Amino acid sequence: MPAPAPGYVVLLPVKPPARGKSRLVGIESHERADLARSFALDTAESCLAASGVGAVLVITDDSFFAADVARLGAAVIPDGVSGDLNATLVQGSLEARRRWPELRPAALCGDLPALRSADLDAALTAASGHPAAYVEDAAGGGTTLYTAPHDLFSPSFGPGSAAAHREGGAHPLAGELHSLRHDVDTLEDLAAVRGLGLGPRTTLASVRVGTPG
Repeated sequence: MPAPAPGYVVLLPVKPPARGKSRLVGIESHERADLARSFALDTAESCLAASGVGAVLVITDDSFFAADVARLGAAVIPDGVSGDLNATLVQGSLEARRRWPELRPAALCGDLPALRSADLDAALTAASGHPAAYVEDAAGGGTTLYTAPHDLFSPSFGPGSAAAHREGGAHPLAGELHSLRHDVDTLEDLAAVRGLGLGPRTTLASVRVGTPG
């Protein structure tokens, strides 16, 4: 499948790593923060390498993480509505429209440490044929990617998000898309995606917490 022309801006919301990934239990708080930061940086780098992505806009209130991800080439804005993911994404889409009016917004989870650019490109290519589209997570019921033109952009992340996106008129994208469907909330999730190939930062962070990838 040919890669799409750069027609998307990926919106990547990232909680401050020190507060994120509370379900990574059984490790120290600094190790949890290290993993959360690594997940997000590996996700951002894969997005930046995708042929269909013209820009990546990270939304975060963590200044240290913002500097790290900006060095990769992503744009960064603060989260003006912290605590409401969907409102954060709408805020991001408005800023993206101002900066890159020709790019269609695509909201993506920031915890896809095994993400492959080819899977993202395949999803974006398929999504371009629908007014709105989403990718359901491997566990079923959740969403890892949602995209729609600016005038239709209405994300519904949270419990039951796949059904909410479908009921809102978004098309579920088929295909394996393994690395795009596997977000990581727990150490068990991390173990499950090792076979897909973890990103370099997550691999190192996994070794540091004693869970080699």
